[in-house]
Amino acid sequence: MRQEKFKMERQGLINVGDEIEISEYQSFMNYSYIIEPAVAMSGCYPNAERIRSRKGIVKNIEHTPRGFIVTAEFDE
Repeated sequence: MRQEKFKMERQGLINVGDEIEISEYQSFMNYSYIIEPAVAMSGCYPNAERIRSRKGIVKNIEHTPRGFIVTAEFDE
């Protein structure tokens, strides 16, 4: 299992235990991911660290001064 973090701006868009689907976006040298429909966004990943799975489960949502951090688990 692989866990990754995503930043979410507003509370209540998804809940712990929800199944999510992500979309992959490629920039010049990195990849980033969005929990659909535009709920939260990941940081940048190099090619060797790409997320191969497109579906995951929300394991935790943490409220921080900078927003909400969603931890999702992927079957990799």
